[in-house]
Formats: sequence, C-alpha cells, structure tokens
Amino acid sequence: MTTFKSMLLTDRKRIVIKLGGSMLEGLQSGFFTKFHEMKSAGYEIVIVHGGGPSINTALKKNAIASNIDNGIRVTCDQSIAIVRDVLIGEVNPSLVHQLNREGIDAIGLSGFDGKLLSCTLLDKERYGFVGDIQQVNDRLLVKLLASGIVPVVSCIGATECGKPLNINADTVASKIALAIGAESLLFVTDTPGIKIGNEIQSTVSPSDIAKWIEAGDIYGGMIPKVNAAIDCLDAGVPSVQIADQHLSGTTIGFEEVFS
Repeated sequence: MTTFKSMLLTDRKRIVIKLGGSMLEGLQSGFFTKFHEMKSAGYEIVIVHGGGPSINTALKKNAIASNIDNGIRVTCDQSIAIVRDVLIGEVNPSLVHQLNREGIDAIGLSGFDGKLLSCTLLDKERYGFVGDIQQVNDRLLVKLLASGIVPVVSCIGATECGKPLNINADTVASKIALAIGAESLLFVTDTPGIKIGNEIQSTVSPSDIAKWIEAGDIYGGMIPKVNAAIDCLDAGVPSVQIADQHLSGTTIGFEEVFS
C-alpha cells in the first residue's frame, strides 16, 4: 500500500479521469473516441466517479436532508447507507456497463474492495461519516492496469472496522493519481474548463486560482476541483486539467510550466 508524502512518477503512462455526477447518465461518443485514442497510445487509465444527482434523488425519496459544506456532503448515520448503496449498487455498475458496451474492459471497485481506500474520519462533528484517505492500495490498481483493465472507482471508503465513509470524488481522484504515479489527472465536468469573464481559460496557475477565488470568480463546486488540482501539482503530478467530455479544457500548472 502507498501513502502520499513522497510519491515518485513511474515510467508508465497513466491517467486518472474523474467523472462528475452530471456526466454519468449518458457519456457522449466524443468521450469514448478520445478514450480509445488514449488507450491506443499506451495510456493506462483509472476512472473515479461520484454520483451527486443520484444521491440527492435517493435522499429526497427517503426524506433525509442533504447539506454541502465547503464542497463536501455532510453525511449522517442515516444517509451514509444510502450513499453507499447508490454509488456501489447503482451508479458504479451503470457506468461500468456503458464502458463495457463501448469495448472498454472495465471493472467496478469501491474502497471496500481489496482495502482500496483505507480511511479515518475527516471531521465527524462537522461532516459526519466522511472519510480522510490514509492509504490507497495501489498494488491492486497496478495489477488491473497491467492486465489491460480499467478500474472504475466509486468514492466510498472504509474504516478499519468496516464502517463505510463518503469521500469527495475529487479528493479520491487526486489521491489515486498520486498513489499510482499518474502523469495527468482530468476532472471531467459539464463545462469545458475554468470560465472567467465568460471566457474559458486554456492555462492557469495556482496564483491565478487564488486570486479568482478571492474575487468570487471561482466558487461553489469548482473550488474543491481546483484545490484538488493544486494538491496534485504540489505532490508532483505534472498535469491537471478541468475538461469536458472531449477531454480537453483548462490545464492547471505552475507558472514555470507555461513560460
């Protein structure tokens, strides 16, 4: 297993793709075309997904209030069981089916499988049953990748005693990217990148992001995405993108990368 303090990049070409909840109901042909192109170019790919819209529907059906605090879903004892069942039982197999149907050998995983995501509580008083990832079982992922299989990971972790914990999917994607030495992390959303003044930015730096967050130009669900991107850059992932289904968008990097 691997922690995150001193990861070194491997000579493998690896990419982690995080799919936002709004992407999961029906991926477009452009996504699969680009995906096959990357596989043909020799890239090993891990997919991480959330499932916000489906979780919201299930919580509402069960009359359970849902609250987002700083981009993180507050998850009570009642709602964690629903989050687990929706992600593992509904969203993950549906996504795996879409990939398999398009000729991609994919397998669904959660944090329970092979102790993939070992967690402690992030802050129970503030967030409830939300996980803070301590270890990623990178050996499991590497074995699957070496066999040509695409791991599809839902954002559910587990404590040592087996309690399920909800985890922000952007955070899961960043931790996995660091653990397997990915050269690129793509956050795929329904917008083609960071938009400032109605214009999509092709390249931005962490200092740009800090300025735009302070000014309110970056807000809401985009904040955990850009923060996760910066964490990955700080830890050594060379390229982080916020992209649309064609897997192109805004590249985030340090100033010297673009000079």
